[in-house]
Amino acid sequence: MEAITEVKYALDTFYFLVSGALVMWMAAGFAMLEAGLVRAKNTTEILTKNISLYAIACIMYMLMGYTIMYPGEAVNSWWPGFGGLLGKDDNSLEAVLASGGDTYYSGLSDFFFQVVFVATAMSIVSGAVAERMKLWSFLLFAVVMTGFIYPLQGYWKWGGGFLDAAGFNDFAGSGVVHMTGAAAALAGVLLLGARKGKYGPDGQVNALPGANLPLATLGTFILWLGWFGFNGGSELKVSDVAEANAVALVFVNTNASAAGGVVAALIAARLLFGKADLTMALNGALAGLVAITAEPLAPSPLLATLVGMVGGIIVVFSIIAMDKLFKVDDPVGAISVHGVVGMWGLLAVPLSNTDATIGAQLYGLVVILAWVFIASFIVWLIIKAVMGLRVSEEDEYNGVDLAECGLEAYPEFVGSHGSGK
Repeated sequence: MEAITEVKYALDTFYFLVSGALVMWMAAGFAMLEAGLVRAKNTTEILTKNISLYAIACIMYMLMGYTIMYPGEAVNSWWPGFGGLLGKDDNSLEAVLASGGDTYYSGLSDFFFQVVFVATAMSIVSGAVAERMKLWSFLLFAVVMTGFIYPLQGYWKWGGGFLDAAGFNDFAGSGVVHMTGAAAALAGVLLLGARKGKYGPDGQVNALPGANLPLATLGTFILWLGWFGFNGGSELKVSDVAEANAVALVFVNTNASAAGGVVAALIAARLLFGKADLTMALNGALAGLVAITAEPLAPSPLLATLVGMVGGIIVVFSIIAMDKLFKVDDPVGAISVHGVVGMWGLLAVPLSNTDATIGAQLYGLVVILAWVFIASFIVWLIIKAVMGLRVSEEDEYNGVDLAECGLEAYPEFVGSHGSGK
């Protein structure tokens, strides 16, 4: 019996670590997606943001974020206290055996899995503020976002806080991760303003197309792959028949929802624009993935496909509305994909999960959205007052690659005088 327990512990720990590695690979997906959807003169800076924010997230979550989000014995349901640095000790064999099956994976594997989630949330922000935000202002916000803003709302749901007690359901993070990243992004975009030339004086919307659609497509496929770890790993266990079957269903539903999102977004774009819009198809895939993340285990594959299709339709209309109605300049559509569709994902949970209610889902949605948006807005406002958020108009025209990083991603094609705009 002891040997079986050890093997199951090792298997579940290994599964947790591999799932975390898949989620870590989503950082590459976000980097490629964003690098493909920005203009050539801003490529180096967006890549610098993505690798830097990942490193900052890892350090800040180790220093304080993890112990805020998972404090063990909390003082109350809304503020967990501060537990100090992540400890080095892991579960002993004796503790695992004595737990009666309650301890079935390494504590450090849990930290690794959680830290790549907070990096994902921060990656959502980088694309929305692309092409006009100062690099160091962005990185300073990343410190606060990954060390405090994200972990606190994460504690409210996943750490045993008041949202969990209220019956709010969010299996893998349509709200805790994706809507959170989008809310922080929206706060930054509103203070930052639109890119020069995006909106004309008479209200017209000018397209500023990305430089590399093959790269954006590769990024989407990488994110799709990583999402199997994102949702599948959130089952936390794979070492018995029931859990293995559950993981398989999560994988199938995740894939089905993404596929539904692509098809629905492609059809919606064809009906609206008369053309097959690749960028809408890519965002449709991501919308389907975001939508099913709140509940990938309870639906049937057919229902998961329908949930993704609704997400794909929503994201097309949301991107159009953000541009034409609200004049919110989001170069990659992150606010629509992760925020608006994240809301849909939360509200779709009761369609298949009988333990969920619309009231509890709305409560959690509003709490997370309000906390993250208000806290982020205040932090962005402080950064703006202290060091500014936006590069100069000249630097924006020439490209933030040169202004912020001193080198270009495509020097043979872009040149140093703002060509390739």
